[in-house]
Amino acid sequence: MTVIDPKRCDECGTCISVCPSDAIVIERAVSISALKCASCGACISVCPFGALSLEEKK
Repeated sequence: MTVIDPKRCDECGTCISVCPSDAIVIERAVSISALKCASCGACISVCPFGALSLEEKK
């Protein structure tokens, strides 16, 4: 799943526009739905702040 570094995210919404599964929303802060996220990486590649990354599986 994709995770957000809140210290780097400025809530610009760029990631929302490219997410094919509509998994990213901005409410009080940017959040990613674990149920919808396909871990495709589309949002990671467009984030101008490097705030998104794939979570390592444990």
